[in-house]
Amino acid sequence: MVKVSLIVMLVLTLVIGFGLRWREARQPQVAAARRRGLLARSKAGLDRWVTAAALASALSIALVGGLHWLRIWLGHG
Repeated sequence: MVKVSLIVMLVLTLVIGFGLRWREARQPQVAAARRRGLLARSKAGLDRWVTAAALASALSIALVGGLHWLRIWLGHG
């Protein structure tokens, strides 16, 4: 279950991160701020991936934990 949890978290982090990047590119105020310096762009990118990792960890805990409890309730665990 640990490997499944890590794979789910990695996939969710990538999907959420790409989704956040796509969302930011569609917002006009964020697209206008692309002329920021290197440090500001790096900080924004790091913030995006930390947010994606936090959301992915919460979702993977809920998903894998839910699957675990489903197995227990069905009598397979």
